[in-house]
Amino acid sequence: MPKTLAIYLMAGREAPALAEAAVAGGADLVEIGFPFSDPLADGPVIRLAGERALVEGMRTRQCLECLAETRERVDVPLIPMTYASLLDAYGYEQFAADAEAAGATSLIVADLPADERPELRRVQLVAPTSTDERVRLAAETTDGWLYLVTLTGTTGARRELSPALAALVERARAATEVPLYAGFGISTPDHARAAAEIVDGIVVGSRAVEVAERGPRALTEYVRSLRAAVDA
Repeated sequence: MPKTLAIYLMAGREAPALAEAAVAGGADLVEIGFPFSDPLADGPVIRLAGERALVEGMRTRQCLECLAETRERVDVPLIPMTYASLLDAYGYEQFAADAEAAGATSLIVADLPADERPELRRVQLVAPTSTDERVRLAAETTDGWLYLVTLTGTTGARRELSPALAALVERARAATEVPLYAGFGISTPDHARAAAEIVDGIVVGSRAVEVAERGPRALTEYVRSLRAAVDA
């Protein structure tokens, strides 16, 4: 079965065109980051991109408008990735409704525990530090696929694929049959190839955001390299 390639981009004026470029390169899914002033899960690249987006005026309403414009350009799944504080301020039910109306196919709330807001349909995250019980609960409530955080810490490119991923995959496979996608720390075609051997999909964030700064063409070429590695 083909592996899924997901690309993360920060919301902003350029995001719709960049999403289109990512899909042209072979992305199957696009995450759109909603910037937050204190993004605990984000490393320096995405944190800086979020700061630039906030300076640009990207608040929750503007991010939803960006999502809607992106939906007009691509027909792959679109998933906003955000933080609980933004939803606290906006209203959980209202956000879910407005995101769906803008074209979102699901939602990721990076810092919302799996047992909170069970009515909110979203992709759940688990990490190497998650207990077996937490993995099971996340798998039972996740929307479509389970997001495996490959390492303990923030997002960001690493030299090597995290050695903790294999053990996490084994525990997750024992708990669920839903697809497993791995992210955090995956940045090179070699990382993508290695991860795709044991999971159903990969998510690339920080490096994609870095490459996107060089424009749509560079992003298409980068995503194409990841696509070739995943398919190999």
